[in-house]
Amino acid sequence: MQIYGLNKTTLLDYPEHVAATVFTGGCSFRCPFCHNKGLVINPAEQSPIEEKEVLDFLKKRKGIISGVCITGGEPTLQADLKEFLIKIKEIGLKIKLDTNGYNVEKLKELADFELLDYVAMDIKSSKEGYREASGKSDIQIEKIEEAVEFLLHGKVFYEFRTTVVKELHTKKEMEKIGEWLRGCSAYYLQSYEENENVICTGFHAYTKEELLGFKQILEKNIKNVQLRGVE
Repeated sequence: MQIYGLNKTTLLDYPEHVAATVFTGGCSFRCPFCHNKGLVINPAEQSPIEEKEVLDFLKKRKGIISGVCITGGEPTLQADLKEFLIKIKEIGLKIKLDTNGYNVEKLKELADFELLDYVAMDIKSSKEGYREASGKSDIQIEKIEEAVEFLLHGKVFYEFRTTVVKELHTKKEMEKIGEWLRGCSAYYLQSYEENENVICTGFHAYTKEELLGFKQILEKNIKNVQLRGVE
C-alpha cells in the first residue's frame, strides 16, 4: 500500500464513528478544484508511511477508534487494497471508503468480500458536466453510472457528495444531479475552500444561502440532503 498520510483521530470523516483516516496516493481524475494536489499529481514526492506502522497503530487504538476511513487520492488504484482492508477487518474495525467510483469493478469486488461498511462516492457534476469537473477529457461516464447504480441498489451503506464550485455548478446542474440520484439515501453538498494545495486556483464558493437554495432544488428528488463544511 502506498500510504502518505494518517490522521490518527477524526470525528468528521466517518459518520457516527470515531475513526482514523488513511491517505493513499494517485488518482484517475484531475479535478481542478481538488485540494489534495500533492497526493493526486506527485504522490512519490510525499513521505510514505509503512503499512506495518499504520496497522500497529490501529491495533493499539482499537477501543478508542471504531473505524478507519480510506481516502486519497483514489484508494481503489492501490493493487493491494483488498489485502490491506482484510488486515483492518482482522483487527476488528469498520471501514469507510472514499472513492470517485471510476474503478467500479474494484468497488464491487471489495463489497462482495464484505470489506466495506460505508462508501462515500464523489459526484463531480451532472453527467454532462463530468468531463470538465473531473479534468478527464476521455472519461467513460458509463463507469460512473454503473457505480451509482451499484450503490443505489446494493447492500453497502453509502452517501453521495459534491464539492460545489461556483464556476462549475449551476441550478441546472443541481436539477440534473437530483434527477440522476433520485431516491438515494444521503447526499451532501460540500462547500469549496481555496487553499495552496488546490490543483487549479481561482475558483469560488457559494454562500450558505445559495447552497440552501440548491438543497431545496435537490429535495424534489432526494429526501436527505445536507450541507457539510458550511458555517
